[in-house]
Amino acid sequence: MADQTSNPEAGKQTFGMTAVGASFNPSKNENVDKIKQTAADFIDSFHGLQDEASDGEVIAMYKLAQRAAQEAQMWAVKAATWNL
Repeated sequence: MADQTSNPEAGKQTFGMTAVGASFNPSKNENVDKIKQTAADFIDSFHGLQDEASDGEVIAMYKLAQRAAQEAQMWAVKAATWNL
């Protein structure tokens, strides 16, 4: 299995962190950081499995899961930063 994660403390982002734009939080909102990290961890949990898969349908399912996690993260960030 190709390791797609890295040590965030070392300054390198994991695949999941890149996928959710973890470093982008201009409001410095702690809830945004938590939401993005949770989504990144979820994506990282199966990204390596996607790389190992040889069945096209399985790969497509992992890609859909990633897109759904990214979409959920975006909506949650929107809710966390909602200003009336």
